Amino acid sequence: MESRPGMSRKEFLKLSAAAGAGLALGASGLGAIVEMTKLSGSAAPSSPSSADPKDGIVPFYDKHQAGIVTPQQTYLYLAAFRVTTQSKSDLILMLKDWTKFCDLSAAGGTMKLSDSALVPPTDTGETLDLPPARLTVTFGFGPSFFGNGAFGLSKLTPRHLQDIPRMPRDNLDSSISGGDICAQVCADDQQVAFHAVRNLIRLSTGKASLKWMQEGFASGTPGKTPRNLFGFKDGTANQLHDSPAGYDQVVWAGSDEPEWMQGGSYLAYRKIQMKIESWDRTSLADQEATFGRKKVSGAAFGVSGEFDTFDAAKLPTDSHVRLAKQTGQLIHRRAYSYTDKVDPRTGNVDAGLLFISYQRNPDQQFLPMLRLMQSSDALNSYVAHVGSAMFACPAGLSAGRYIGQSILEA
Repeated sequence: MESRPGMSRKEFLKLSAAAGAGLALGASGLGAIVEMTKLSGSAAPSSPSSADPKDGIVPFYDKHQAGIVTPQQTYLYLAAFRVTTQSKSDLILMLKDWTKFCDLSAAGGTMKLSDSALVPPTDTGETLDLPPARLTVTFGFGPSFFGNGAFGLSKLTPRHLQDIPRMPRDNLDSSISGGDICAQVCADDQQVAFHAVRNLIRLSTGKASLKWMQEGFASGTPGKTPRNLFGFKDGTANQLHDSPAGYDQVVWAGSDEPEWMQGGSYLAYRKIQMKIESWDRTSLADQEATFGRKKVSGAAFGVSGEFDTFDAAKLPTDSHVRLAKQTGQLIHRRAYSYTDKVDPRTGNVDAGLLFISYQRNPDQQFLPMLRLMQSSDALNSYVAHVGSAMFACPAGLSAGRYIGQSILEA
């Protein structure tokens, strides 16, 4: 795929102003402006390695969807939609609009606001003059999407796509679980991330409705593993498969899947409420025994470095790290912390972890680990699982195609 240079929002706005009244927007408000930007060379480069890091551009079009193995950004919005239309053509129109918008936004462009002050703008406008901030939008489709009889897609259901089975300790809220389509929106600027999810909601009007949305953050020194709200490093094991070959083994779906899913991945989501007030009254020794790692260094018991190979037998039998190691499986973690409301009865803060992982086979990699953790993990005294979902994320797109096309036009 040919590399195409990026374009700043300021340059884009100058181009829009020059086009003036001669720019005719299509029915969706996107078509003409997207075509104009592409002719001007504003669409994103074809691969992460070809993008200038200073531009903050992560290409939307690529072999795999961005936002899966992309280095983690600071802010997250995870949104799940319920498809409301029974018309396949309307659904396709929405997905085309989403695709055009995401390609444009990831490249640092913005839709033209309007030629007339008498109609609503075609862009909400809060990212004017802001850089793209490594924006990525990753799409996935839930079990209920393929179970929707209106579209006749059941035969294309991926092999391992199912709602995550209820676990003994679950306290799930159905209003923040499941969904037909998900969009994982990440960026290094919160306003850029929110702009993207806001416009996905706007462009879905009449075709889909927002079921739930979660907001998260992951702060950390570049090159170092971020910490969760318990103060422990979260995602250390990702370095075990941090290579193209490792991603093939752990993340990307293989040839045993439907063609559209090959090169994609399964997104597992769990909203995990942390009882931070109880945790903060726990001794450092007990905190470290719960994880099986040192809090400051991140090193497992018995070694000195975060990434040193360790003997799981030297860790407490019910420690979090020992149990994760015990399954013998790897997953690609992409978790974000969250803070939410305050319980008016206790004054406790609803805070915790938006656990997100990607894997090629959740039945083999994720579910055994979840079952073991839910039954034996010392961390269970301090957490509650309140949200849950599984989505199948297709492979990446080539320019000119739209997200879900390989499913809906199979």
